[in-house]
Amino acid sequence: MIRPRTILIAALALVFAGCRGTNPSPTAATSTQAASLPAPSAADVELNILGAASLKGALDRVKTTYEAASAGITLTISTDSSAALETKIEQGAPADVFLSADTTNPQKLLDGGFASGAIVVFAGNKLTIIVPKDNPAGITSPKDLARAGVDIIAAGDAVPITKYAKQLVVKLAALPGYSATFAADYAANVVSKEENVSAVVGKIELGQGDAGIVYLTDAAASTKVAIVDVPPEANVPVKYGGVVVKATSHAAEAQAFLTWLTGAQGQAVLAGFGFRPPPP
Repeated sequence: MIRPRTILIAALALVFAGCRGTNPSPTAATSTQAASLPAPSAADVELNILGAASLKGALDRVKTTYEAASAGITLTISTDSSAALETKIEQGAPADVFLSADTTNPQKLLDGGFASGAIVVFAGNKLTIIVPKDNPAGITSPKDLARAGVDIIAAGDAVPITKYAKQLVVKLAALPGYSATFAADYAANVVSKEENVSAVVGKIELGQGDAGIVYLTDAAASTKVAIVDVPPEANVPVKYGGVVVKATSHAAEAQAFLTWLTGAQGQAVLAGFGFRPPPP
């Protein structure tokens, strides 16, 4: 005869066994919890932007504005002569986007297979003449750039500002009142050729030259130079172009940055530094 106490113990054993069977092991519980967590977010993206020296101030502001509007994106900015940067990219310098003060250097990268897509024209500029604040040479007109004894600070032959300056000199020489030897006399007055346009501004600020042809934005950014206006009919339109570097690991993000630069926010930042809308 089975005693009631024995039956009760057996029943309780069955209940406990059932509970143990339905509870997951600690490992299973951990796995279930892990499966319910959201997938980890994608890694933050750092874009290396190589930009023309004349863009330095604007790109510092672009960095702040773009990073605030683009979660997970960090911009690292380096500036120099567009020609120097183009060469560095060809030599393998890490870069995702190249922003040039012309369209010639971006085209070189495209032709050489170092960039992809199309050139994005994102800004315009104009030229002006700068002199030291006290203007010791007494330069009041572009005509004075050809006067004997005037020391002109220029940039290297491959630097975009030099190409634009030569175009300006040719257009000035064709104006009434300019001598037939204006272009040659201007060239004879060049006493140094700097690495980039910022270096030209720096030498004029220090009084190490009497005049230089620079971008209007560079002149406006300096409190240590005075401006000598260029006749509007002789001025040269400047076109800034950008490309995505082919070696980038972040092509989509690089292209998105260029698109942003031509949009309302990007153009507002550039306009704040005196850049003009992209010319046709």
